[in-house]
Amino acid sequence: MSTVTKSENAIVPDEIAKQIVLPEGHRDETKLYAAYDWLLENAPLAQAHVEGYDPLWLVTKHADIQEVEKQPQIFTNGGGENKGAHNPIVVNQAGEEFTKQLTGGSFRVLETLTYLDPPEHTSVKNIALDWFRPANLKQWEDRVRELAKESVADLREKAAAGELDLIKDWAIFYPLHVIMTLCGVPEEDEPRMMALTQDFFGTADPDQKRDDVELSPDAAAKQWVATIQDFYAYFDAIVEDRRANPTDDLATIVSVARGEDGEYLPKEVAYGYLVAIATAGHDTTSATLTTGIQALLEHPEQLKALQEDPSGIPNFVNEAIRWTSPVKQFTRQALEDYELRGQKIKKGDRLLTLYQAANRDPEVFEDYETFDSTRRPNKHIAFGYGPHMCIGQHVAKLELRVMFEELLPHIVSGEVTGERKVVQTNFVGGVKNLPVKLELK
Repeated sequence: MSTVTKSENAIVPDEIAKQIVLPEGHRDETKLYAAYDWLLENAPLAQAHVEGYDPLWLVTKHADIQEVEKQPQIFTNGGGENKGAHNPIVVNQAGEEFTKQLTGGSFRVLETLTYLDPPEHTSVKNIALDWFRPANLKQWEDRVRELAKESVADLREKAAAGELDLIKDWAIFYPLHVIMTLCGVPEEDEPRMMALTQDFFGTADPDQKRDDVELSPDAAAKQWVATIQDFYAYFDAIVEDRRANPTDDLATIVSVARGEDGEYLPKEVAYGYLVAIATAGHDTTSATLTTGIQALLEHPEQLKALQEDPSGIPNFVNEAIRWTSPVKQFTRQALEDYELRGQKIKKGDRLLTLYQAANRDPEVFEDYETFDSTRRPNKHIAFGYGPHMCIGQHVAKLELRVMFEELLPHIVSGEVTGERKVVQTNFVGGVKNLPVKLELK
């Protein structure tokens, strides 16, 4: 790879920029992480110029991402006062033009937290904030444990039959089942939710292209919008039902939320919440679950230590989250001039917050290239930082902790027997394939 000195203009070399910005650059995790490491060492804050994309400041340092994310009044998600003027998810210019044509000029294709800025973001987040608090989630732990035990029994049966694909044959189903149960989606509809989620996050992956979307420069945007429309059509029935027949599930909380005028909030707000829960609530967790098991198979001494002392499982889960960092990035736009790490960010500039890079920052994580299930402190920012910190983080930690508490006592041995493949995406990194052999008792 070419190099630049720290004194030169803060422009990322082409091959590094393409590796990180282009979805296809994320197929090779070895090269991707090498690119992150190069940036952290040589150009921790620099602009990437990739043909077909807007210029992007690549923000790699842990402290810099925190500085950006704690100031939404300066670094906007959704455009500030000009709502919908900024796209918080990086896509190519052709895709952005397609989106604006559909919406009349707005990037706000979903009424969900990702596209909102305070104070609007705060009011929408508060709809379900109490439900997501650890104190409330305790009442669901027994149910989550039942689901984990059922899932472990399924894995034992599949492992006994020989080699299996850990993600396709098993890991994708447990987090989906948990989040759909908490949300209130009928079990028989889970396959539909799975298919829509794969469409939602696999928009740049040829293997996960919808049959009704042709490959083109704006194909990802077309698939994204079509998938959202399908989600909306499904969740409309859920919202109508919960307003007529409220229960104790999460779908009820968001469906019956009312505004200051005492009227129900627009259905689109509930749709946005439910889409976010149905997608980020399980795809990211299944990636972390798979990656965590892989790490233990590759470090049997850490597996043995956790089996002997399960009290270390929460720390292990935290390290698995850091190691995976399944949400790779969001974009922010500067609403005013700002100096960051000696670089002059101009009003209107876009920044790409690279969480996977920040969670490898050697100034924060000693031996960051080592998976250490005992790592403490572990100040990863895989869930983001500031007002946009993931509202569902405690659900993810709960279901992962409970699963590993139920699974680890059964593992005798195991090995990865084939190539790990990941989804071709620069946004949320799901695992596509992980062939393994497991001996479970």
